[in-house]
Amino acid sequence: MVLGGGEADGTGCALTGTDAAMDGALTALYGKGDGRTGGRRADNRPAGSDRSAGLGASAPSVARWLGDIRTYFPSSVVQVMQRDAIDRLGLATLLLEPEMLEAVEADVHLVGTLLSLNKVMPETTKETARAVVRKVVDDLEKRLATRTRATLTGALDRSARISRPRHRDIDWDRTIRANLKNYLPEHRTVVPERLIGYGRAAQSVKKDVVLCIDQSGSMAASVVYASVFGAVLASMRAIATRLVVFDTAVVDLTDQLDDPVDVLFGTQLGGGTDINRALAYCQARITRPADTVVVLISDLYEGGIRDEMLKRVAAMKASGVQFVALLALSDEGAPAYDREHAAALAALGAPAFACTPDLFPEVMAAAIEKRPLPVPDTAGGLRNP
Repeated sequence: MVLGGGEADGTGCALTGTDAAMDGALTALYGKGDGRTGGRRADNRPAGSDRSAGLGASAPSVARWLGDIRTYFPSSVVQVMQRDAIDRLGLATLLLEPEMLEAVEADVHLVGTLLSLNKVMPETTKETARAVVRKVVDDLEKRLATRTRATLTGALDRSARISRPRHRDIDWDRTIRANLKNYLPEHRTVVPERLIGYGRAAQSVKKDVVLCIDQSGSMAASVVYASVFGAVLASMRAIATRLVVFDTAVVDLTDQLDDPVDVLFGTQLGGGTDINRALAYCQARITRPADTVVVLISDLYEGGIRDEMLKRVAAMKASGVQFVALLALSDEGAPAYDREHAAALAALGAPAFACTPDLFPEVMAAAIEKRPLPVPDTAGGLRNP
């Protein structure tokens, strides 16, 4: 679709009504100017008369624009335009006003922006910001929780199978498949030389999971998703979940896992990165390495001691820890990451790859069952050679 502008842009066909309003909303954001000069030109003509960008310098004008784009465009397009407005026109600080937050379309990227502003957010805005974050988190939990619990419950049951079960604990399907070579055609039966059964510790903790999350600015969406997944895992009695976030410091947010919103507001996006220090903290708290899964979520741009980081990963794997390295946990596509560090992890048998929220339950199930991870072919990471 081609939209016109001043003097119909030479087409001879001027836009009217809704088409003109859509064009105006797009021009305010994507016109040729830098968008930082306010709502009118120096010659007092309205902004947009020369196809220059600009939403105006005040919150009311931006709020009106937000209302316009929600009227004329679908939600998915609105979210893209909001992100572009924040990036192109420097509108992040306007989100510190409650009226602005009430006008925006809430999504994961907006939550990331709000978290980055958390430390400078006035008290009058924080309640509204928490409500916005709560809405996004609740929507994500509804989308992800049921499938995650079902997938991991199945993985936990399978990982707990034992080879000498009592009769009532026998997994007959797997037992028959394991003994098909002993089929006696004349008797039309299978002789089960090896029985496979389920474990009896259904109510006990079967696995320890440590989520170690890079909270540098580029990882904002990953922090949001990881916090939601952390809360879901923590709700499962068979999994003991620890959630650690880090930049150059390490913060353990495990005691806040009953509410992912508290976890998110306990993060501090931005700053440097010290993966080695974070892994050292996590490693020191592993008590059952053979039953532990460590998930490092980071773009691997290490500001700490690289060789020590790799030694820690190698030591954890040698002790029996299942180590998972995710370059991102989001729907944003292939991320930027440190390829040298990713290659070094792959050489240790820990392939680093980008993971979507929909794939994450399958990745965790594979780690729990100690089978190869389902690394996507287009993950942007490295497969284990």
